[in-house]
Amino acid sequence: MTEAFMKFNNHWSSQKFSKNMLQDALVKHVLGLVNYRMADVGEVLEVNANLKNGDEQTWISAWATMANRLQERAVQYEQANKLVSAGSAYLRASTYWRVALMYFGDIADPRIRQYCRLSQSCYDKSMKLSGYPGKAIEIPYENTTLPGHYFQSPHANGKSPLLIVVPGRDTWADDTRWVTDAAIKRGINALTFDGPGQGMTLRLQGLPFRPDFENVMKPVLDFAEGLSDVDSSRIGVMGMSFGGFQVPRAAAFDKRIKICIADPGNIAWGKMIGQRLNKILALPKRLRPAMLEYMLKDYTWKHGCSEKELLPELAKYDNSDIINQIQSKVLVLNGAAEINPAAAKEFYNQLTCPKDYLFFDEDSTAQQHTQMGGYAPASEMIFNWIEDNL
Repeated sequence: MTEAFMKFNNHWSSQKFSKNMLQDALVKHVLGLVNYRMADVGEVLEVNANLKNGDEQTWISAWATMANRLQERAVQYEQANKLVSAGSAYLRASTYWRVALMYFGDIADPRIRQYCRLSQSCYDKSMKLSGYPGKAIEIPYENTTLPGHYFQSPHANGKSPLLIVVPGRDTWADDTRWVTDAAIKRGINALTFDGPGQGMTLRLQGLPFRPDFENVMKPVLDFAEGLSDVDSSRIGVMGMSFGGFQVPRAAAFDKRIKICIADPGNIAWGKMIGQRLNKILALPKRLRPAMLEYMLKDYTWKHGCSEKELLPELAKYDNSDIINQIQSKVLVLNGAAEINPAAAKEFYNQLTCPKDYLFFDEDSTAQQHTQMGGYAPASEMIFNWIEDNL
């Protein structure tokens, strides 16, 4: 070709939907789900037009309004036997019910439990009506269970590999469909779940995060081995955001994990977060910016501790002592617009196991934290590696 294409000097990751960093990230995440019919551009922008920076009440009300509108529409479609339309509307309603709770931390508010259940109900109805190859599961865990979904690939032949996907602090297991959908299209079964501190497990069961994630993954791997269509010698795990810190720890203790994907990598997550929160804790409450005060409240809730206990609790989230115990092959992801891109590179450099490094630059359009907003190109590049290694 002789045409001289232009070089982009401006990149979409600099565009902001909110001055509030977390709200901006969540809107970009939801827009990324449009490709998987879990959201619609017009609906997301309509909600965003009615938000106020850092305001929790506006956030939960606006997203819930859209979720309720779609759920009512889905019910009408279902009653009229328009099942394809019903499944589509239920799926988007499920997304918005979840997102309504992603920037809301009043743990005594009854809407938390109500919207959790509505999201789960709409998600499962959408799969049933659309014929999507997934089912709700309950994974035995200590004296309770962990909720999740298992997706059996329609393109698999006999016993096939399995990818277990672990979400982060703010999004939920059901939000990882961009990963699980890419897996089942390639003949790879997929499983995702809300662990302690995440999604429904936190909000419906009151279970906070725990630093010994190997004791969370062990029963998940036990459950996975019991699935008749899974090749237990070909199990991979992928962790998103905080999950990217958690899954290498599981790989260090459990040799059933063949490959491990850290998205992004981090050695001492608690130390990094603790340094940020220490500055907030040093301020009188009346001087704390609204977003930072929200962060503090969010961390104490999800880690099940008081403000006084928070920094010592976060210090436990450090994999420095066990990183050299990892034997499975590790893929470390990083991006040009990551929050702390140096952390992933440091993690990669300290690994002593077989390893690869995948950096998403601006040309990839997947350069944001956990590739949000760029899920289509990201899934292509990530799964090219997975197909070669799992």
